[in-house]
Amino acid sequence: MAAAEVAIIGAGLAGLGLALALHQQGIKATIYESRPGPLNIGGAVMLSPNALKILDALDLYQDVRGRGYNFDLLEWVKVTGEVIERYEFGGVEKYGYRANRCYRYELIDVLLSKIKQLGIPVEFGQKYVRVVEETDQQVIWESHDGARNTASFLVGADGIHSSVRRYLHPDLEPKFVGMAGITAVAPANKVTYPHGKIDKPLTVMSEDKGAFVIAPQRPDASEMFFGKQKRVDEKDRAGWEEFMSNKAELVKFLQEDAEAFGEVAFTATANIIPDKINVWPFYVIPPLERWASAKHRVVILGDAAHAIPPSAGQGINQAFEDVYMFSLLLAASKTKGVNFADALNFWQTYRQGRINKIMELNKQIDLRRLPKDKQPVGQTSAPVEQKEFDLQWLYEPDFRAEVEEWVRGTKGE
Repeated sequence: MAAAEVAIIGAGLAGLGLALALHQQGIKATIYESRPGPLNIGGAVMLSPNALKILDALDLYQDVRGRGYNFDLLEWVKVTGEVIERYEFGGVEKYGYRANRCYRYELIDVLLSKIKQLGIPVEFGQKYVRVVEETDQQVIWESHDGARNTASFLVGADGIHSSVRRYLHPDLEPKFVGMAGITAVAPANKVTYPHGKIDKPLTVMSEDKGAFVIAPQRPDASEMFFGKQKRVDEKDRAGWEEFMSNKAELVKFLQEDAEAFGEVAFTATANIIPDKINVWPFYVIPPLERWASAKHRVVILGDAAHAIPPSAGQGINQAFEDVYMFSLLLAASKTKGVNFADALNFWQTYRQGRINKIMELNKQIDLRRLPKDKQPVGQTSAPVEQKEFDLQWLYEPDFRAEVEEWVRGTKGE
């Protein structure tokens, strides 16, 4: 097998998406994944129009749309059912796409099926260990079995605890913000909501107890996802595994104060499906000075470059933005004569600007969801002003047009 031009570390959503985006640009990639097979984790992700537009460009949207629950709005409501505020997450008329809530493993299956169809190599059970050598033309890296691989570029799409990132930032560790999302699933026909049909994600607000989030999932809305945020101390890997395995304590937490959120919380937490309880610790990393090595042959993206807490549901959406723009800019450096170092600088600057706005959006959502005495550790002590949501900037960019405009600018056209 000829050496791939791009070696992608990680077969999660970012890595699979990058391989497909590069293939569309005629760039060969091989994916290397440390696990023995595809990720099969139970949580769902929220896909908004900015990412769905990219999935459509990669000829994946129709399949994805049929795998998840489609909706337009999120609502904050009082226990009485009164709507406090609405937040747009999609809409055909305004943004071209309805939002979609899809199980992560379903989305991985869609991407992986396309990858197999196109013959893009995926090597499971191949754990990246270190970069051995990087030159102006290539990068040589070593896997756990001592084998050495060569590629023109190495891309770390290996998540918040990225091993590839250590090559660029050896001393950086993700920061835990003192909060975790505890979530579960119940059969929809067991959940009662006296104020109407639950046809969109709802955040039920209690002044004293914070927020209880509930959302339909599966294409037929046969399941109800729900959860709350919990203040917890940071743990090592074994500690998190022990915390996550204590299902009885997690159920107890979800059921605590259910009456404060009304009948919907009481009935949901009384009917938890035990194997669909999840814990999502909220980690962040500070804005990084660089997402690429000095010789521009090693790059990180997605959660490896900018971990985003899930408050606004934008983590995977931003990862898809990363990979799509990266593929377009790498292609432009090959076919349109633009300098790849300049392309990387534009890419990171543009992407970090959007990430910064997402982090501000997260603060606005956390401000609404958490009681005042339970703000995450590390947040500013100064009061945060509650602002109205303006999401036009989030859902409407045309990333291909953004890249083409930048290319024209660099060439003086």
